[in-house]
Amino acid sequence: MPESRAQEPFEDRLSAALRDTGDRFDADRAALAAGGLARGHRTRLWRRAKVLGGAAGIALIGIGGALLLPDGGDSAGAPQTPAAALTGSTVPSPSGAYSGDDLLRALKGLLPEGEVGQEEAQGPGPRPYARLVFDDGEGAAAVGVGLGRVEPGSRAVRELTTCPDRTFVAYDDCTTRRLADGSLLMLFQGYEYPDRRVDTKWWSAELVTARGQHVTVNEWNSPAEKDAPITRDRPPLSPAALQKIATADVWRRVIDAIPEEPEVGASATPSRMPEPSGAGISETFLSLMPEGLDVVTQGAQETGYAYLVVDDGKGRSLVQVNVQPDMRDSRDELYGDAETRPDGTLVAKSQGPGEKGGAGVVMWTVDTIRTDGRRVVISAFNTGAQHEDATRETPALTMEQLEEMALSPQWTRVR
Repeated sequence: MPESRAQEPFEDRLSAALRDTGDRFDADRAALAAGGLARGHRTRLWRRAKVLGGAAGIALIGIGGALLLPDGGDSAGAPQTPAAALTGSTVPSPSGAYSGDDLLRALKGLLPEGEVGQEEAQGPGPRPYARLVFDDGEGAAAVGVGLGRVEPGSRAVRELTTCPDRTFVAYDDCTTRRLADGSLLMLFQGYEYPDRRVDTKWWSAELVTARGQHVTVNEWNSPAEKDAPITRDRPPLSPAALQKIATADVWRRVIDAIPEEPEVGASATPSRMPEPSGAGISETFLSLMPEGLDVVTQGAQETGYAYLVVDDGKGRSLVQVNVQPDMRDSRDELYGDAETRPDGTLVAKSQGPGEKGGAGVVMWTVDTIRTDGRRVVISAFNTGAQHEDATRETPALTMEQLEEMALSPQWTRVR
């Protein structure tokens, strides 16, 4: 069975989700510019979320999820783990940790009637997981649970439990709710591949408690998340069933038994300038937009990124901006063939195809870095969403307009 999200540390799944949906500043300028999607992570969702994934991207990750709850109860009535999952060897070892067998027993005890196979788990250690293939008679499906910790109230919590922005991630449904005990629960119904090149469905539950206990439950309509035939129309567990598993008390006890990871000394992590706020970036972006464009949709991350969907009467066009405070350490790698302006600013330009699966999509990018390291990258597309087909021949803004916006002195004042 290929690598499963249930095995991956939630930090790695979140990073993978952001990469899947393009929120990344790396040496590939096109991938970088395409990457300013609102997290979510997630895709992650999302991843990843996909997370987020991704969620996620799906992972999976984004702006403004609907605050609704599908059918099913909340944590006040969360079912306890069945007795079968808590007896036998499902007790902490002398070190206080749970074994992989314990986790598999707990997961199987929470599943409806059916057959299981291809079991795999990791017990004692910082990132426990369990995964298996489950068949309720309608077809084999991969199911897994991953456990970890996250800082309560942190940005990571918001990214893990916020539904993706549909401008960047295609999915069928996503809901987020705060449960009676203060936990945040996101239920996501989307696809393994953001561009839908294979119709593998990926459904997940992300639970983060008020104490920072993090539970991820994933399932697919295939015996593996990738590179396996689709065996059923949809994954076997309903959103209510995903919630039942994610809120089971046993997972919180397992997380409590995870050994604390040693703290990294302050000297090991060099200080960096904070990223400018998404609100400040969005305000500046709007003020620089040329006249004659109707703003259809807009959004921003907490820091570093904002986007607009504009229409000049010829169709929708996504325009996005990434702002980083100091990228001098990547100057040579990213700007080797760039134009040097009189004030020392480097300007690199590119025009090429989109990378998120939409037919006929092109991406135009102007990538700039000032002498103090502040980097401003603006990209425009000939579609309102990267994963959707082109709605016009070219983006609504010209390369000259993108360059003028990216070089504006206003970006130096954004905090």
